[in-house]
Amino acid sequence: MTKAYAAQSENSKLAPHAIERRELRNDDVAIDITYCGVCHTDIHYAENDWGGTIYPVVPGHEIIGKVTAVGDNVKDFNVGDTVGVGCMVDSCRECSSCEKGLEQYCLNGMVPTYNGEDLHDKSITYGGYSEKIVVSDRFVVRVSEKLDPAKAAPLLCAGITTYSPLRHFGVQKGHKVGVIGMGGLGHMGVKFAKAMGAEVTIFTRSESKVSEAKKQGADHVIISTDDKQMEAAAETFDFLLDTVPVQHDLNPYINCLKVDGTHILVGLLEPVDPALQAGALVMKRRVLAGSLIGGIPETQEMLDFCAEHSIHCDVEMLDIQNINDAFVRMKKGDVKYRFVIDMDSLKQS
Repeated sequence: MTKAYAAQSENSKLAPHAIERRELRNDDVAIDITYCGVCHTDIHYAENDWGGTIYPVVPGHEIIGKVTAVGDNVKDFNVGDTVGVGCMVDSCRECSSCEKGLEQYCLNGMVPTYNGEDLHDKSITYGGYSEKIVVSDRFVVRVSEKLDPAKAAPLLCAGITTYSPLRHFGVQKGHKVGVIGMGGLGHMGVKFAKAMGAEVTIFTRSESKVSEAKKQGADHVIISTDDKQMEAAAETFDFLLDTVPVQHDLNPYINCLKVDGTHILVGLLEPVDPALQAGALVMKRRVLAGSLIGGIPETQEMLDFCAEHSIHCDVEMLDIQNINDAFVRMKKGDVKYRFVIDMDSLKQS
């Protein structure tokens, strides 16, 4: 049995809960969790905002830990290695997406780190708000000694969510990239785009975030509620990375794209509202695109890129006993920019 924190219903707070981790299969890695990032998705599942939550639910998919045991067929990981586990722990491994290392787009559905169904024994997966986890080696990534493990935890979601589209669409030196939103995803988008050589602009609704955006490395800041600033930005950008997770008007941003520019959604999962003016796409051959996380090869690439360029997430450390207060603060946007749980607080409880 393993200590964890779980929500028992959509109206309950997270509280101590005991779970059982499976015995090692031949390809499994057992991990003692040292840090776990707190993602807004954790709130959505704990409170059943999207429907389909299976209770009890143990959230957490930004996991860093130490290997404590490996299955008989595991060759790439050893006891004592620092490793990470992100948003998924399995996939069919056979479809065209999986064969390309795009497990996040598995045609048969990836298995999420929590609130998913194990493909072998049909048990429900439990996430990183726990002492330990057991994961197939194919879904474990290596964490460089150059990275601070606590600050690396959110890279497994916030990091790869922003890195993957920037890499996929070919952001490089000379490109102008706009990042919409200045939260956990947005500040990582700035760091990655800058490291890739782009000129980066933050779009924010708040004057108060201008100095903070500059501290994060943004070359420019545009107040999106200022019509004059938005008009001046018309047909300026090669790419827009849109990290806003709630409905918002895309039309003013689409008009900021050059011919052949691309607006990439990584935060919005709801219907676009208000309606998109398609003529703005057609007349300038612009693209509206979406992107999920990244596959396991790309996640490893991202971590290595972070180690090479000294990129990390800005975090606030948290004892797990304060997780419910953290959820309240996250809803208010009161965190810069990601909470990370020190799992010693659970182990010593």
